[in-house]
Amino acid sequence: MASINTSYLDPTTVTLIGIPGLEHVQFWIGFSFLVVCLVALVGNIILLIIIPSERSLHQPMYIFLAVLAATDVGLCVAIAPKMLAIFWFGSCSMAFDACLTQLFFIHTLQGMESGILLAMAFDRYIAICNPLRHTSILTPFVLVIMVLVVAIRATVLVGVLPVLIKRLHLFHSIVIAHSYCEHMAVVKLAAEDIQVNKTCGLLVGFTILGFDMIFILISYILIFQAVFRLHQKEAQLKAFNTCTAHIFVFLEFYLLAFFSFFSHRFGHVAPSTHILVSTIYLLVPPALNPIVYGVKNKVIRKRAAQIFLLNHRSLQ
Repeated sequence: MASINTSYLDPTTVTLIGIPGLEHVQFWIGFSFLVVCLVALVGNIILLIIIPSERSLHQPMYIFLAVLAATDVGLCVAIAPKMLAIFWFGSCSMAFDACLTQLFFIHTLQGMESGILLAMAFDRYIAICNPLRHTSILTPFVLVIMVLVVAIRATVLVGVLPVLIKRLHLFHSIVIAHSYCEHMAVVKLAAEDIQVNKTCGLLVGFTILGFDMIFILISYILIFQAVFRLHQKEAQLKAFNTCTAHIFVFLEFYLLAFFSFFSHRFGHVAPSTHILVSTIYLLVPPALNPIVYGVKNKVIRKRAAQIFLLNHRSLQ
C-alpha cells in the first residue's frame, strides 16, 4: 500500500509530544521538573526581594545577580506551565503563533542569561585585577548600559528566528518531538528549503553563546594569573573560593548549552536524551544560581532566613 504524503499549509496549531520514547514515564518526570522549578522560583524571587532592599548589596555583582534572577524566573514561567500540562494532562495542542512566542522568549532569555554571566565575569575581573578602579569603571550608568546591551542583543538576534519561520508556509508535519518550542525542532517540520533558518540559527547561537564563552574564558584566565601573583595566601584562597563557584555555573551552563545546540544539528543522540538534556539546561541553572551565588553571601543568608521565619510564624 502506497504511503500518503500529508502536508499542512500555514498551520494554525502544533502538537508537542513531550519526550519521545518516554511518554509512559513523563508523568513522573514532571514531578522532578516541578521540584526544580519551585526551587528556582523561590530562590530567585527571594533574591529579587533581598537585593533591591539591602543597601549593602547595591554593588555591580549583586545588581547583575538580580538581573540574572529575573531572567531565570522568566525562563521558568516561559517553559514550565505548558511542559507540565503536556506531562500531566496530555494538553499537547498549542497555537502556532503561541509556539513562536514561546520560542522567542525562551531563546531570548537564554541569550540574556549568557550575557549576564559574561557581565559577572567582567565584574570579577575588574574586582580582582584592578580593585582600586572597580567603582570608577563600573558606575551605575555603565551597569545600566551593560544590562541594556545584553537585553537588546538577545532580543534583536533571537527576534529574527521566528520572523524567518513565519516565511515558511508548507509543513510536512505539525507534531513537534519536544517538550517546548525549540527553534530547530520547529524548523525541521517545514517541507520547504530551511537552509536560511539553519544558518541563521547557527549564527545567532555563535554570536551569543560563542562570543560570551570565549570572553568569559579570557576573563578567568586573566583572573587566575592575577590570583597567582597575590602574595597573601588568605587573599588567594578568597579569590579562588569566589571564582570556583562562578566557574561551576559557567561550565554547567555552556556544556549543556552546546550539547543541546550541536546534538540537534549534527549529532545522532537519542531524541529522549537530547530533550531531557535541553530541558535540564533550561531549568537547572535557574535553580542553581541562587544557591551558588546567593547562599555564600552572609547578608543574603541572614535575610532569607528572616523571610522563612516570618512566613513560618505567620502560618502558626
